[in-house]
Amino acid sequence: MSGRRPPPPRVARSFQERLGALRNLAPFLAMVWRTSPWLTTASLLLRLCRALLPVVALFIGKLIIDDVVALLGEQPRPASPWVWWESGRLDWLATLVAAEFGLAVLGDLLGRLVSLVDALLGERVANDASIRLMRHAATLDLESFEDAAFQDQLDRARRQTSGRMGLMGQIFNQVQDLVTVASFAAGLFFYAPWLILLLLVALGPAFLGEAHFNAQGYALDYMRAPERRELDYVRATAASAETAKEVKVFGLNDFLIDRYAEVSAAFYAGNRRLARERALWGGALTAIGTVGYYLAFAFIVWRTLEGAFSVGDLTFLAGSFRRLRQLLEGLLTGFSTTASQALYLDDLFRFFEVKAEILSPPDPLPFPSPIRQGFVFEDVGFRYPGAERWAVRHLSFTLQAGEVVALVGENGAGKTTLVKLLTRLYDPVEGRILLDGRDLRAYDLDALRAGIGVIFQDFVRYNLTAADNIAVGRIAAREDTARIERAARRSQADAVIARLPAGLAQMIGKRFKNGVELSGGEWQKMAIARAYMREAQVLILDEPTAALDARAEYEVFARFKDLSERRTAVLISHRFSSVRMADRILVLADGKVEAEGTHAALLAAGGRYAELFELQAAGYR
Repeated sequence: MSGRRPPPPRVARSFQERLGALRNLAPFLAMVWRTSPWLTTASLLLRLCRALLPVVALFIGKLIIDDVVALLGEQPRPASPWVWWESGRLDWLATLVAAEFGLAVLGDLLGRLVSLVDALLGERVANDASIRLMRHAATLDLESFEDAAFQDQLDRARRQTSGRMGLMGQIFNQVQDLVTVASFAAGLFFYAPWLILLLLVALGPAFLGEAHFNAQGYALDYMRAPERRELDYVRATAASAETAKEVKVFGLNDFLIDRYAEVSAAFYAGNRRLARERALWGGALTAIGTVGYYLAFAFIVWRTLEGAFSVGDLTFLAGSFRRLRQLLEGLLTGFSTTASQALYLDDLFRFFEVKAEILSPPDPLPFPSPIRQGFVFEDVGFRYPGAERWAVRHLSFTLQAGEVVALVGENGAGKTTLVKLLTRLYDPVEGRILLDGRDLRAYDLDALRAGIGVIFQDFVRYNLTAADNIAVGRIAAREDTARIERAARRSQADAVIARLPAGLAQMIGKRFKNGVELSGGEWQKMAIARAYMREAQVLILDEPTAALDARAEYEVFARFKDLSERRTAVLISHRFSSVRMADRILVLADGKVEAEGTHAALLAAGGRYAELFELQAAGYR
């Protein structure tokens, strides 16, 4: 029952482990490419053009300087530069200046195009990654979502769908810078090859320092996932429409604010410590690169004074070395940052590795239509992952086709667990459940769930239109207004909808503009309508009337009894006035069926049912 999920990753500490995280770049880039091959290609081609502009512009600058020096060195020098212009001596120089101007304009244009393409591609990738995450999450077992460690993993993965989009531009920029470095290095190699080696040696320490602190930052961020979820929860609880009443009445503002301040202070302390160490060591290691640069610059000046280089060469070499140093420093630290970002991608791709255990078999049986025999629980046992106590054990009973059965028992007796097993949100650890004589696990999972309409006691209050709130019961029939209206009448939600300003089109809930909030009972009627919207062969209502008054509750169950005719139905309720209309009542205790029968028979037999009935009836005397 543990689920086929990969073990939690050990926080990468060694340099080799951090390099290993680069394996995530291939699937990430493949994801970018699948999102939009056209935009990806356009981004790379535009960057290739930009990559060659700096060296070309610098070389044109060298030619301009050399030509100016040559003109100034001529004897006799003319009284006015117009003499040179009229003689045609400035034609070449004017061409060079015009070319450099054209490159500057082209560079600005390419920069804006790259920003445009990256913005469009980044948004597409973020949207597609989010959709892929939601699709994958929809395939996972309920067990996963009820596990705190998985919630941390899901939270980290969710943040990577948009939080890592800067990595895409960073990788593409590094490709661009690599081309620029190659072009600068080719020019520098022609004059002094050993200067490139000096640069690499000088910049190595800064690269290693950045790699170390990036890994430390990831480790800190990884371990804080539970605290981050707590911060999000406390912040939402302190300022949300759902909790505002209790927070005000119970005076919880100071408590929640103090809790948020306490946890966020711990975050700040860790970040401050890491930032201080990074600033101290980063500054010291970067100084080594500065020393290397000025040693090389001094060498170039000395060779120029010896006559080995022209003034234009000096300008070109000094500019090339400076840009090369900046680019290499950016590449090395960027490589370290990329490795760090790749660590974060681990969170996203490891989430995609989580697999569900509850699946359809290779050759599933179709869900029977109609159900002829019903469900049989044969010595079923189940306990939740990590729990020592069995939720249900040695549970055996029959739910016959077309029968209305009520489940009664104290809290923790296993009523809701039974429903989860019936809908295969979980599978039994012991025993089996049969449907028309075949193991429930032999049927197609989607068809099984489509054949069962369930409303849980903790049903979701969707901030959608009234129509969509009902249509979620069978979302494929969302456009079938007649079906929605029929489901609303059956649950008595039609009266609620009639009072709404926009009827079925009215937005419900206060999260969005023009939304209308409903009372607890009104929400419950909308939820019950979903079960009728499903028009399933099996109806399950788990504490469906807790927020209804006595009259509304009676009307709902009287109608439920009528509407569930020829359907198999399960009703869970603590109110005996409701369950007494069931064909049969099962009394659950300690995870097993303690007694069963009609309301009258169970009262006559005494025992737990009669005791609970008398306790509840005494409250009305």
